[in-house]
Amino acid sequence: METNKERHEEFMREAISLSIEKMLEGYGGPFGSVIVRNGTVIARGYNKVLHSHDPTAHAEVEAIRSASQVLGTHDLSDCVIYASSQPCPMCLGAIYWARLRKVYYGNPHQEAARIGFDDSFIYEEIERPVEQRRIPMVQLLQQEARKAFDLWEQKEDKKEY
Repeated sequence: METNKERHEEFMREAISLSIEKMLEGYGGPFGSVIVRNGTVIARGYNKVLHSHDPTAHAEVEAIRSASQVLGTHDLSDCVIYASSQPCPMCLGAIYWARLRKVYYGNPHQEAARIGFDDSFIYEEIERPVEQRRIPMVQLLQQEARKAFDLWEQKEDKKEY
């Protein structure tokens, strides 16, 4: 009889296998991910940055996109994600927005940094005041932009998420 630990390890091994296989095929960096719901893998993702020329095509984001399509919802709160590496800030944000219940990961972010995938500068940037960030951020037309927010606030048939 399989234990819970064995099931977790099986899902993690699938994420790791994806990270190796797709990296060797040239899709992108060595990152893989699977999303599990009720003990079944419902989505897989792997880094496709090089293949798709999309800097947001990280394994976790790809798996979240796939799971959302499979389930027909943006709310993945009854799912868990297994990632071959600790999620970067972008992926972590996507995980929170998708409301995934739990994250299992293989390599810590320090190991990813060691091989050239260092995201510590992003965490540092987030902590800085907007005016002090490396990429200039300039606010424009707030009054006009606010109209969309006002309309959302007044929208009677909106679905909160």
